[in-house]
Amino acid sequence: MNEGDSQTVPLDSTYEELVVHGNREFQRYALDNNIYFAPVDDDEIEYMQYLHGILNMMFENRAIFPPIPRPRRILECGSGSGAWAMEVAEQHPECEVIGIDIYPYPVPEDIPSNLDLQIDDLNSPSTFPSNYFDLVNSRLMAGGIHANRWMNYLRDIWRVLRPGGWCQMVEIHFNAQSDNGTLTDNHALQVWSQNYLQSVQPAKEPRAAPRLRNWMTQAGFVDVEPRMLILPLSGWSTGAGPRVNMGNNLPPASLTRY
Repeated sequence: MNEGDSQTVPLDSTYEELVVHGNREFQRYALDNNIYFAPVDDDEIEYMQYLHGILNMMFENRAIFPPIPRPRRILECGSGSGAWAMEVAEQHPECEVIGIDIYPYPVPEDIPSNLDLQIDDLNSPSTFPSNYFDLVNSRLMAGGIHANRWMNYLRDIWRVLRPGGWCQMVEIHFNAQSDNGTLTDNHALQVWSQNYLQSVQPAKEPRAAPRLRNWMTQAGFVDVEPRMLILPLSGWSTGAGPRVNMGNNLPPASLTRY
């Protein structure tokens, strides 16, 4: 989208090209440009939907945290399967909701009429008009944003927000721990996680989560309020769901990084 122009352009077929590794489908453009290393196939869409449900439970089914009674325009960065954007568009039918992702994931035919899913590389400067959105939602972008892009990415978000607008960000700080002390340094999960962190650096910043507050303040945001929640990786009293979540995620993560 060009600044001051609401027209979109036809999808470049480059974004639709796939490559297969280990029986999983990946976006060729994302791999060739070292942008995003996760699969984009049906299994990944199912995982995204599942993770959306996990986050909904953690957030007590609150899609929007800031007090915005009647938002006019909302942008989601990294919309993926479109689950969050569709949910918000249904909850706010008078609001224009735009979702941006690097891959054209298939979406249901009956998506809300106020939802527009667009394809773009968020590592490039934003071309949305300044002072345009009431809310920008950025969720789980550490795997897609280049490490040296974060500050300008946040400045782009700050610029496109209207005065008094809000930004909410969700990132996973992958710091595996155990309450009973069984997760030692030699544990397979610890070894895997350290290898994972090393494999994505320096291209990506897997430790973005604890740095967001300082980054956002430097980018111009005020009243930045961080909240840290625990994401179970194995069966707790809540059942086996979180354990399935981790089991679904580890194989493709390992496949695409080693």
